[in-house]
Amino acid sequence: MSTQDEFTPPKVWSWEQESGGTFASINRPIAGATHDKDLPHGEHPLQLHSMGTPNGVKVTVLLEELLAAGHAGAEYDAWMIKIGDGDQFGSGFVDMNPNSKIPALMDYSGDTPVRLFESASIMMYLAEKFGAFIPEHARAECFNWLFWQMGSAPYLGGGFGHFYHYAPYKMEYPINRFAMEVKRQMDVLDRHLADNEYFAGGEYSIADMAIWPWYGRLAQGKAYEAGEFLDVESYTHVQRWTKQIAERPAVIRGRIVNVAWGADNEQLPNRHSAADIDAVLAKSAS
Repeated sequence: MSTQDEFTPPKVWSWEQESGGTFASINRPIAGATHDKDLPHGEHPLQLHSMGTPNGVKVTVLLEELLAAGHAGAEYDAWMIKIGDGDQFGSGFVDMNPNSKIPALMDYSGDTPVRLFESASIMMYLAEKFGAFIPEHARAECFNWLFWQMGSAPYLGGGFGHFYHYAPYKMEYPINRFAMEVKRQMDVLDRHLADNEYFAGGEYSIADMAIWPWYGRLAQGKAYEAGEFLDVESYTHVQRWTKQIAERPAVIRGRIVNVAWGADNEQLPNRHSAADIDAVLAKSAS
């Protein structure tokens, strides 16, 4: 590295200009709403406000899995929050999640509305509410891997994904640093899946639903255009697992909700009934 590329931090950091790269225009060092905007409200008790990023997909997959398992009370409205447009800083959304991150969910089924933010909190709440997808015999193991994902994914997304794919220019040190960590994480997953069908053992759980949108999609080569760079095909047990999860009907349904990009049969910005998903998926046959 040449000396002109080096950065000497000031004694006190101040926000003087955008950092550059994708999403730079919405990044800021303070919290709170930037504008007044009420959130829409549908007919179902569960109101999800999200976007089909990996963290959003976790929740919509779980909701679709609950519906597929016969839990009619899991019917939901899903409203698109366009994070690139700053929707997450509207006053209504900030009231739901003061951290201004998707997903956020309101449950109006009881006497007192319950607000939920952080994807793992939402998943645990829904799984416990409906008594599903937390194996009683492997409850601790399920939670181990659920929270492994919460602690690990920032290195994949905010670390590797940012510097490899979104940053304004390529930087050797951070790309190498985070590529090494992501490959270590993939090896952790691969070693576990060598002896286990799913992350909580022999039973599909919210741990799989949380890990798949991040690491399963990475293994499929669908994240950050980095499949070859990270040699994802070499993680054979992760490959077996991600294919198995991807073929589940509820996963196919959940991963298109709150999506407004890609193929026509893979995007549904707002979802209010099963028929909405059916109509989008039917486009693949036309």
